[in-house]
Amino acid sequence: MDDGTITGEQEAGLLKAVADGVGIAGWHGGMGDSFRLNTEYQFMVGGQWVAHPGGVIDYEVNIINHEDPITRGLADFRMHSEQYYLHVDPSNEVLATTTFSGEHGAPWIAGCVMPAVWKRHYGQGRVFYTSLGHVASDFQVPEVHEIVKRGMLWAAR
Repeated sequence: MDDGTITGEQEAGLLKAVADGVGIAGWHGGMGDSFRLNTEYQFMVGGQWVAHPGGVIDYEVNIINHEDPITRGLADFRMHSEQYYLHVDPSNEVLATTTFSGEHGAPWIAGCVMPAVWKRHYGQGRVFYTSLGHVASDFQVPEVHEIVKRGMLWAAR
């Protein structure tokens, strides 16, 4: 892999491993803004980054599934980071969302509810993604740290 690209052979190997049952977990641009020309990779992830209006801003993350082991016991929380606007797969199992204010030069997305944490299957593999985690200090937010930890454990089985 180099400069956000992946060869056909590398992509095929990754997709086959996950489809055969290997779990994959990731966050923010490391997983959600990788390999822009590889739509099968995006299909596996369940989404692709599009924009983060305003850059680093204050916003809220809302837990919508309180029964799932990844988000169980967690409450809504505030972030000071990039709020990702994504193109997302409707088959994702969404665990948390964020709602755009329409400020920051994008009034047409006011009230748009965007998935921020999801899980899914790709073949036999488990895929976990969260748009949270722009910088290391984001993981000092206890809920972010817990969501990522639990998401990785879920993906790894």
